[in-house]
Amino acid sequence: MSCLDPQNSFSAFDKERLLNFAKLYPFEFSPVHIMELEWALPTYFQEDERFVDLDGIAELGRKMVETRKHLIHPLVYLLIKLAMLLPVATAGVERAFSAMNIVKTRLRNKIGDEWLNDLLVTYIERDIFLSVKTEEPRLRY
Repeated sequence: MSCLDPQNSFSAFDKERLLNFAKLYPFEFSPVHIMELEWALPTYFQEDERFVDLDGIAELGRKMVETRKHLIHPLVYLLIKLAMLLPVATAGVERAFSAMNIVKTRLRNKIGDEWLNDLLVTYIERDIFLSVKTEEPRLRY
């Protein structure tokens, strides 16, 4: 993400690291797309005063849409979108692993995957489960 940061006139820009990042997504970036991205990365902000003094990658994405450069460089824009999604996606995974360390104790070490999954969902989404009202069962004679 830092390689796309527009601060200080893209001082952290590193084309090779960005290409390696794109290669982590083979369904979005084919080998042909990687070659196109290699050409497009250095030119997508070149000599454009509208891309000076931006304050972060989100503002860069917004400015690309405003200037319609997301249509000229769709692969660069896709790379920016993926970079912005990465922290959100990893936070959910880290939260699940933290919950697993709490739920799966030494005593619960041999529970099945389905039951573990159910326990994790109820633990992670406990606010929702606590708000559910339950009724007393009625006895039928």
